[in-house]
Amino acid sequence: MCSVSVGLWVATGSRYEPERLNGVCHFIEHMLFKGTRTRSAREISEAVEGVGGYLNAYTSEETTCFHAKASHERHGVLLEVLFDMLKHPRFDPADIDKEREVIKEEVAMYLDEPQHQVQEVLNATLWPDQPLGRPITGTPASLNGIKREDLLGFLRGHYVSGAALLVASGKLRHRAIVREVSRLAAGLRRGGRTEFVAANGRQREPRIRLVSRKIEQTQLALAFRTCSRHDPRRFALRLLNTLLGENMSSRLFQVIREERGLAYSIYSTPSFFHDTGDLVISAGLETGNLEKTLGLVFAELRRLRDSPPSNAELRRARDYVLGQVDLSLEGTENQMNWVGEQLLGYGSVHAPSLYKRKLGTVKPTDIRAVAREFLRPERANLALVSPLKRDDSVRRAVRRGLG
Repeated sequence: MCSVSVGLWVATGSRYEPERLNGVCHFIEHMLFKGTRTRSAREISEAVEGVGGYLNAYTSEETTCFHAKASHERHGVLLEVLFDMLKHPRFDPADIDKEREVIKEEVAMYLDEPQHQVQEVLNATLWPDQPLGRPITGTPASLNGIKREDLLGFLRGHYVSGAALLVASGKLRHRAIVREVSRLAAGLRRGGRTEFVAANGRQREPRIRLVSRKIEQTQLALAFRTCSRHDPRRFALRLLNTLLGENMSSRLFQVIREERGLAYSIYSTPSFFHDTGDLVISAGLETGNLEKTLGLVFAELRRLRDSPPSNAELRRARDYVLGQVDLSLEGTENQMNWVGEQLLGYGSVHAPSLYKRKLGTVKPTDIRAVAREFLRPERANLALVSPLKRDDSVRRAVRRGLG
């Protein structure tokens, strides 16, 4: 292994934003690439790419990560550039105005993609009137309202020493990295991690939201609120997701695509946050097949609630997840992400072996138990981006299917 992956993490994301500043974390992420006191935007890119490296960043609900990868001999360049970006961003007013327009184009690009739009509609339906339900990128209206002083104020309050984490993976010496980071981090604004508003998951009946568009397919996203990343039930839920829709062996893929040919793409995905979580089923299909597909999806959800999987089916699902963990940790970038997510999410690094042991304790009856707990009608949220004009038939299908 000759590569090194470095991530400069900050414990802040879209969940930390007040409604007026929706999108400010993502905006700051963009601005840190636009220049420092000593480097222009082009010089930031050239410093890393000029040594054969790669530089990027992403913002999520609870974290922001600036990451780079290069040969281990060039790790010093990566560290120096990342800390320069965090400590000395320029925030030139002209750059802010230009980047605001760039981000608005990014928002428009995503909304042009029905499969992306349906996820944003789902989040707003699943988590109404709270940060988890707002787009990470912000909206054109919120972006227009974010001023330079807002960006700088949020940066000073959240991108501080107690919320920052440097993770390096690859051909490195730990002590040497600690010395370099200690030097580079000197002068970083001091402060501790801030708090976000807890999720409000109150819901008494299914929610359905339709966005009508002149498109060829219907995109659907069906979600159920689940548990946090600290809840021991997450291991059973992780395996339930594999059984349900994670891969081509899953029940949904086999029933809806392979056996009936109703959709090209159908899959399920779990998300775990600090205080809550969700399980999302997504599909793109011919609008005329919508009610039939929903009926089949609900039938599979009922089957999970009614009967535990066989030992053989659970073993296959578990072996798949364990294999994916092993394969993902072969690369330095994924190793860096594992450590960063563990430290910020749990406060310590859980070895992959512990995660695998926890998965090994899940029994078929545990799968049925979490299905009964979470896949309930009053937890269901359905979003549609579709040429349909009305959702009456969909509401009837949901009532029949969820029972």
